[in-house]
Amino acid sequence: MKHISSIQNPLIKQLLQLKDKSRERKKNGLFLIEGQREIALAIAGAYQLETLLFYPELCPLTQVEALTEQPVHLIEISKEVYQKLAYRTTTEGILAVAKSKSHVLDTLSFATKSPLILVAEAPEKPGNIGAILRTADAAHVDAVIIANPKTDLYNPNIIRSSVGCLFTNTIVTGTTAAIIRFLKAQNINIYCAALQAATAYHTQDFSKPTAIVVGTEATGLSPQWLEHATQNIIIPMQGAIDSMNVSVAAGILIFEAKRQRHFL
Repeated sequence: MKHISSIQNPLIKQLLQLKDKSRERKKNGLFLIEGQREIALAIAGAYQLETLLFYPELCPLTQVEALTEQPVHLIEISKEVYQKLAYRTTTEGILAVAKSKSHVLDTLSFATKSPLILVAEAPEKPGNIGAILRTADAAHVDAVIIANPKTDLYNPNIIRSSVGCLFTNTIVTGTTAAIIRFLKAQNINIYCAALQAATAYHTQDFSKPTAIVVGTEATGLSPQWLEHATQNIIIPMQGAIDSMNVSVAAGILIFEAKRQRHFL
């Protein structure tokens, strides 16, 4: 088995580029996953692993071998190398190099006649994206669609903040215009979280094919969404502010849809 103890090793330098730079992840079609739970979820999500790197004092070889039956390169690394590659201060001594998946809108299909979809337009903060993906996983929505993405899906902060739910959701991306065309072609109702001409969210029927669309807290949704909405919806607020964190709002709306579908 290969052992790497120097952070000057060419492979380690390449992995640091994958860790830090979206451009390198896109160019190579590879990204890093840190932590046993996250790696296990990636395997369950049919991601292909190329390499597992482990620091044996934190993650013994027996634990590494128990993670997957995939043919994968195993590399033992030193404490110094592990600390350089690891993104979190508390973790489990193991990282994986995995192949990216395609997230093209045209590949999206549904196993049900009444899909429930969460659309997020131009989310930028990895923490918000991760929280949205956790909500989507908890509600077991049929798909998450990111419109006009501002952040690489394989950003380590998204993987970390989603606690691996990046790998458990069906996720596609596209432009706002292309997503609207797709939803209309599929006869999916579009409910936009917006203040303009909105009605209380709980008065709407989400039992039919439904896309719930949320925008950023700063700018909300673009006019295209509001022009094509089946209905704008609002969460009634009783405090001094007129908006809440996008992931919180998405959770309220999605779980109302699940309640109406008798899944709660």
